[in-house]
Amino acid sequence: MSRTWTTRAETDADVPAVRDLVRAAFPTPEEADLVDALRADPEAWIEGLSLVAVDDEDRPVGHALLTRCHIGDSPALCLAPVAVPPGRQRAGAGAAAVRAALDAARRRGEHHVVVLGHPEYYPRFGFGRASAHGIRVTFDVPDEALMALALDTGHPLPAGTVRYAAPFGI
Repeated sequence: MSRTWTTRAETDADVPAVRDLVRAAFPTPEEADLVDALRADPEAWIEGLSLVAVDDEDRPVGHALLTRCHIGDSPALCLAPVAVPPGRQRAGAGAAAVRAALDAARRRGEHHVVVLGHPEYYPRFGFGRASAHGIRVTFDVPDEALMALALDTGHPLPAGTVRYAAPFGI
């Protein structure tokens, strides 16, 4: 059952809770440690674009992170894996964190976001197939899994190859 979640930017005090949340949500250490690696990379980390959905006691229960990438030569954002622990999934905490992150990016004047994810989850936020805009990656991925979003109509999506932050390892 979905509910309305309070969202806010991650604080220093949230880091241990976010770490636990991500580790609960992802099965491998590489996936679970990605957020910490992005947080430690000054090229990737953008203050204010790590958002949490919190419960009634202000504890993070959903997390979404936008990090720097490029589409060709154009700066863009990459939506890192959205984390919700198994016991809280399908209640809207992840969706609330994603919406809050996209809204924060718009307020900062960012223009483009790419995501490599589940094609049934991200279109609800406005993401469409990246290949329709000439956006590609250097590794094999199903066409419907690489999606892109223009955060405003004044800056159409650029074409080119996505360059991810170093912690992604791709």
